[in-house]
Amino acid sequence: MQKHLTVKELPDSEKPYEKCMHYGPKYLSDAELLAVIFRTGTKGKTSVELAQLILAQGNKNLLNLYDYTYEHLIQIPGIGQVKAVQLKCIAEISRRIAKTVRIDRMVFDQPATIADYYMENLRHEKKERFMVCMFDSSCHFLGDCVLSVGSVNASLVSPREVFIQALQAQAVSIILLHNHPSGNPKPSHADQQITERIAACGKFLQIMLADHIIIGDNKYYSFREKGLLDP
Repeated sequence: MQKHLTVKELPDSEKPYEKCMHYGPKYLSDAELLAVIFRTGTKGKTSVELAQLILAQGNKNLLNLYDYTYEHLIQIPGIGQVKAVQLKCIAEISRRIAKTVRIDRMVFDQPATIADYYMENLRHEKKERFMVCMFDSSCHFLGDCVLSVGSVNASLVSPREVFIQALQAQAVSIILLHNHPSGNPKPSHADQQITERIAACGKFLQIMLADHIIIGDNKYYSFREKGLLDP
């Protein structure tokens, strides 16, 4: 039985771990970065070659780590349970780092900062996720809540659930947010209906609907920016 190859068995010039130690991680290729995490290859493939195999599929880049499910990853030759878990954890760590960096820059009256904060979390989702984000009287972010997963339509999204969350957080304003897995953030008729219903309920409860932002693939649509919400 052929043993697994490790980076230690490679020439010094091809050892990603040693290269990282000497030059720093920014000098490593995407495949070399993954190889450092893997440490071992499998069945005649070095850890770098195994990483290149993963990156060569689908998007042909690191976005594969987001898009591939655990079940898909373990079907790739050389990727077992441990390496599949490592890859999914790397994707989640990168997601959380991006979100943490953005939260300090998030200002509720600037749709671009809201969209930027949620972009990486939502643009890779295969299903629509409908959320409410809540703010206090000083425009400080109070938190968010996912209200539904799946097809967003006026019959499934309940204003009652939206405002239960807002009242519990003692919010004075809210922003609706959801993604379009198609990548096109243009609102549907159902999106417009939902916005109108929740804006009307908010006026009655004195909780302002500040915006409804739809996330696409690296782009967004803001009802506020388009002048579709009353000031």
